[in-house]
Amino acid sequence: MRFTGRVDASPADVLHEEILRPQFEKEARTLLPWYVLIEKVLLLEYRRMGLIDDTQSAALVSRLNELTPEQITADPEGNMSDLAFAIERYVQGGPEPVPAAWHVDRSRNDLQACAQLLYGRSQLAALIESLVGLARAAADRAAAGVDLPMPGYTHLQAAQVVTPGFYLAALVEESLRTIRQMRATYDAVDECPLGAGAMAGQQLDWDLPRMATLLGFDRPTRHALMAVASRGWALRVSGDLSAYGVVLSRFATDLMAWASGAYRLVDLPDSMVGISSSMPQKRNFPVLERIRGRSAHLTALHLDVAMVQRATPYANMVEVSKEAGSHLNALFAQAGSVFRLTSTVLAELRFRPEQMRDACAGDHLGGFRLANLLTLRAGLPWRHAQVVAGRYIAAAVDAGRSPGEPDGPLLRRLAAGYPVTEPADLLTEAFDVDADLASRTSDGSTGPDAVRRLLAVQCAELDEHAAWGRHRRSATTSAVNAVEDQLRGHHVV
Repeated sequence: MRFTGRVDASPADVLHEEILRPQFEKEARTLLPWYVLIEKVLLLEYRRMGLIDDTQSAALVSRLNELTPEQITADPEGNMSDLAFAIERYVQGGPEPVPAAWHVDRSRNDLQACAQLLYGRSQLAALIESLVGLARAAADRAAAGVDLPMPGYTHLQAAQVVTPGFYLAALVEESLRTIRQMRATYDAVDECPLGAGAMAGQQLDWDLPRMATLLGFDRPTRHALMAVASRGWALRVSGDLSAYGVVLSRFATDLMAWASGAYRLVDLPDSMVGISSSMPQKRNFPVLERIRGRSAHLTALHLDVAMVQRATPYANMVEVSKEAGSHLNALFAQAGSVFRLTSTVLAELRFRPEQMRDACAGDHLGGFRLANLLTLRAGLPWRHAQVVAGRYIAAAVDAGRSPGEPDGPLLRRLAAGYPVTEPADLLTEAFDVDADLASRTSDGSTGPDAVRRLLAVQCAELDEHAAWGRHRRSATTSAVNAVEDQLRGHHVV
């Protein structure tokens, strides 16, 4: 039996080789389990509506359970190199005759939209769990570095005393923001397209809420056209990953600089570094380059999803349903790889406390604190105190004087007219690395106690996200089991 009476010829060889077979093979690897699950849910509906009886259901389920990617092939003659048609043809080829009502009032459009979303939703949940792991790795390393002074940089210049714990807590915070956004995306797209038909809904009394529940969705899609025309979920998921990839690229850039010979503030073990083929003294960090490079793919693939959809009619279109998602597998794989590599780097990252402290002590990073002290203790107006502090530092640098060599008389002259008592002690206090670090007491600051408080809040939130991930995996398994249980309840083996 042919699939259509409208077209007499099978797909041309060029269409089969360039489009249909590659699409078929990719979908067979990623979407086949979801197609089978959907078919089983449809069987339950046909049974509920009295269109298929228990015995017929049993035969159909038995045939569906045999399906594997190896069992079906892209065949221009036999199934038009289409996965949905291949499933239909395989079931029809079983020992029992297929009921006439099987697939009545059905369309491939909402079938493939549902299978794609089930796959994408499962990948999104897995990536959220992976990102939770990355954030935990960052939090663990942050906790080990809350008391270690290091320079903080603005405009690529040493600016203030911070700690690696403070810096990595920022990565945790960025990750948490992305996790929240990805969970919001999950909630927004957690609606089932099944039941929309080709575009205008269906004619039989399909129970859309029941089908949504059986497939593990929160709700059915409320509008039939949107169900088949929209791939907004792909735009949202790829957008979330693209935005986070930009963030990771910036952190990777910092680590690349800090691990370089010019800084030597952090390091990785030999198992995580590369070598030069001609310069034996070098220890390279290509893993950081890989993270930065691969994070760029996330933005490129998001742009691909957007560009293929833009300016298409708002209906079921091959451009949208097939081409716009043709690189989603690569997107998910790249994101998973970047997350895993970054998690490993964070777990293996080594701080170099002496080099960090020396970099702080060798620069006048207490300039801000000096200005504060001049205002609070000697009464200098704040902007004037900034000018005095800047002039003092410029003179000290010109004279080759280190921060640990205070010039009290110079400071007194620069602040003439204001009661600066014990100027040498004031300078020593301002440029003391540990005192500068301890002076940061506001919430969210680099002060060790403030960072510890923040990490405690962050870790509690990570626990909640981890629990959500476990619940989602359990819910997916439960949904699949519920379908099988209901089928068995209809005496299906």
